[in-house]
Order: sequence, then structure tokens, then C-alpha cells
Amino acid sequence: MKHDCDILIVGGGLSGPILALALARTGLQVAVIDALQEKVRKNADFDGRSYAVALTSQRLLAGVGVWDAVADNSQPILEIKVTDGRAGEGPSPFFMHFDHAEIEEGPMGHMVQDRHLRRALLDAVAATEGVTHLSGETVTGQTVIPGGIGVTLASGKTLTGALLVGADGRGSGTATRAGIKRTGWGYGQTALVCAIAHEKPHHGIAHQFFMPPGPLAILPLPGNVSSIVWSESAENAAAFHALSDAEYLTMLRPRFGDFLGEIGLTGQRYTYPLSLSLADRLISDRMALIGDAAHGVHPIAGQGLNAGMRDIAALAEVITDAIRRGEDPGSIAVLTRYEEWRRFDNTALAMATDAFNRLFSNDSALLRGVRDVGMGVINALPGLRRSFIREAAGLTGELPRLMQGRPL
Repeated sequence: MKHDCDILIVGGGLSGPILALALARTGLQVAVIDALQEKVRKNADFDGRSYAVALTSQRLLAGVGVWDAVADNSQPILEIKVTDGRAGEGPSPFFMHFDHAEIEEGPMGHMVQDRHLRRALLDAVAATEGVTHLSGETVTGQTVIPGGIGVTLASGKTLTGALLVGADGRGSGTATRAGIKRTGWGYGQTALVCAIAHEKPHHGIAHQFFMPPGPLAILPLPGNVSSIVWSESAENAAAFHALSDAEYLTMLRPRFGDFLGEIGLTGQRYTYPLSLSLADRLISDRMALIGDAAHGVHPIAGQGLNAGMRDIAALAEVITDAIRRGEDPGSIAVLTRYEEWRRFDNTALAMATDAFNRLFSNDSALLRGVRDVGMGVINALPGLRRSFIREAAGLTGELPRLMQGRPL
């Protein structure tokens, strides 16, 4: 059956365009259905939202032709320091310190601002033959048809392809229409996200400070600026977000500390409720899920985006290899390979972030003692410390070719 394109992708955020670029480089025709208008995504100003792009995710971005466009605006993550304590009291004497010099591959990753990455993706999509970007369009229906799958758009237009990929976030309509349910729960926490300008240089060091209500991540951006992901109880977060900028900084300072000198807000402030959300399945008839549509985890380890990148690289490889063998890329046999590849890793990450959050986001004297001793032991053992560094860089597990720096 002749289709409008080979692969239909619902979702124009990050995952959808990256997958489209990967597939188009192998000669496939791909359509990205994006609910937002292109000008809205492309004209974003600095707002503090940033991503920790692991080393292997950076390789993927390079492999789809995007990394060079954001490299000059990225900040290498050279060290990670993890501490435990209470606001205003400073960290405990026990800590974990990870230095990129302990691995051979280079920096563990890079911080990249949302505005730079989205703009680079849009430019790459526009310049890539084989990718059609349908902005301002939403899917209202999807139906499996002989030899493929069809979608109906709100505009009335219909499209068909061999495979439909849901990259449309935690509330994935693609998954819902396929009858895929989700497992998850809320944490009663909200992340306060912003960017902070500071007096002293950060030297490429990322900090994770665990406090009873939740962790505070201080992530280095280019210049004397850091991205803040500050987890608080939902009640406190709502109260803090309602404050003026000056009052907000008054609440942040005792948690942030003075190690970077004077601090000030730059850009906008955001809040995001924190929860766990796992799709019960990654595939259905002629359909696969990637990124947040497949798994939404706590940001405690900064690995949500990187897990989505692994989905992209794995699915692109499975599809490409299947086509080269003469198989139907939308068949359940092909899609099962993708699900088997990614299911365990995604579930393991979700459970690990859930366990870490429960272990660290409390003020139990017993648990505080256990975790402080644990951090001290990890920091004192070079082999164990190196394994954590490799995990942070995304270098563990069965890596798809694109994450090894190899072409599809």
C-alpha cells in the first residue's frame, strides 16, 4: 500500500524531531505533527530551562547533524558534587565528588539551554530532505489500516504511514488512543526552575544538594550563570512561586549558599509538578512510544531526557535494520525488539529515581546516617566512583550505534 510517508511522528518538542532527523538520514520519509506553531517554538527567549545532555546523547545529536549548532552555546559538565543537609545549615561532611578526568571519553556531558536546542532542531528539520514538519496541527484520531496506520488531524487532513510514533509527552494522546494505560504516582513535590547569575565562576561543576523537602540542583551554563531545579513540597513551591523576585531570592539564598558569591535571577521562573509516569507498554499495533510518552521520571538524576535519547537511538536502529532486511518496520515482530531493548532500562531508571527521592527527601535521622555513610563509601572507592561517572555519562548498558558515535 502506498502511504503518505514511511513514519508518522506525533510531537514536535525534542524527541520527535530528533527521531525524524535520524530516520531521514537513512532515506525514509517522515512527517512530524506538532501541536505548536513553529514561530512559537523558534522565537523563545532565554528562560533558564536547560538540559543535562549526557556524553552519549551528545553523540546522538552529532549523528543527526544538530550538535555543531549548539556546541558553542553549551557548557561542559566537568565535575558533579553531591551533598546532603538542611537549608541554612550547609552540607554534611559526607559527599560524593565525580570528576570527568576519571574517565577517558571526556566531559560527562554538557548543559544546553532549551532555546538553543529547539531552534537548532527546527533549523535542521527545515533543511533536511525527507522530513515534513506540520506545525499547529493536532491528531484527533488514529486507525490501524491494512499494511499501515492512519491519523486524522484537527484540520480535517488525513495521513497514512507504516508506523506511528508517539513523542507527545506524559499525557500522550497517541498512547491513550491505542488503549495503553499508565502506572505512576505523584510525589507531592514541585520543581521550581529558573536561572541564576552569580558573582563567581562555577568552573563547570554541577551541584546536587539534598534537603528534606527535595533536592536542589545547580547546573552550570555558559558564563557566570547556572540553571536551578529546586524541588520543594507542593505547598511550599506554590507559596515561593507567588513571591516577588526579591522575596524569591530571599528564600533561595539559604538553600543555595554563598559559594558562588552574590546571586540574582535572570530570565523567567517556572514550576513543574513532579511525578512518576510509566506507560504499561511501549508498543501497540503499528505504534511505538518514545521519551516522556513512554516514561516520565523524577529529575533527581537529570536522566529523563537522556533516557528518551536512548529510546530514539534504539528505535531508529531497529527500524533501519528491519528495512534493510526487507521487513515491515511497523510489524509487531519488529516493534517487539524495540520494546524488549528499552523496557527494562526505562523501568529500572524509574524505580531508581523513585528510590533515591524517597531515601533523600526526608529528615529521618536514621536514613540521613545511612545515606551519608553510603556517600562516603562511594566517594572513597575509585572503582565504584568511576562506575557512577560512567553511568552519568550514559556509557553503560547496550548502547545503540548512534550513541557509540557510529552511523545507522
